[in-house]
Amino acid sequence: MKRLILALGLLTITTLQAAVAAEPPAADKPKPTGSAPATQPPQVRVITSMGTFVIELNPERAPLTVEHFLKYVDQGFYSGTIFHRVIPGFVIQGGGFGSDFKLKAGATKIVNESGNGLVNSRGTVGLARPQEPHDGDVQFYVNLADNSALDPNPARWGYAVFGRVVQGMDVVDHIGNVATGAKGPFKEDAPLNSILIERIERVTGP
Repeated sequence: MKRLILALGLLTITTLQAAVAAEPPAADKPKPTGSAPATQPPQVRVITSMGTFVIELNPERAPLTVEHFLKYVDQGFYSGTIFHRVIPGFVIQGGGFGSDFKLKAGATKIVNESGNGLVNSRGTVGLARPQEPHDGDVQFYVNLADNSALDPNPARWGYAVFGRVVQGMDVVDHIGNVATGAKGPFKEDAPLNSILIERIERVTGP
């Protein structure tokens, strides 16, 4: 019986040695197929009467705001709205007024996600809102400079950043330097020549 057990043990060791010898080196091992590619952040193209720029959204840090914004993009809500507020060296703001200067409010408000770790640095995109922290709806802005005053602090809510411009910042800067003044219902900071948002659409494909 001991000889039988010893023989079986030797057979097992021999079989394992053969399997190891037949196994290809790590570099030669076939790579697994069918693995899912890394998900790319969604992007939208903002087509204006002064040119086009692209925003990359950040659903990881601002999931509620990105979902909210894309809902209105997919509805075509922003077509025909304007950049109604331009302050050189600060922000351009739009998406909530039509070319007739009538307010085009969204149907729902969004919870303020300004504590998500994203800051209002140059080229980032945030959700505009009135004084109430959770009253943002459809208006958005692009930072023309680093605007830390818009970030949250222990004493107050900030303005939630949910994306950044990845193409066409020169167009944003061009918009940010137009002549402004009183126009429509605005006493100041409105472009004297209206800047139309023709449409905002998702960027698809490579």
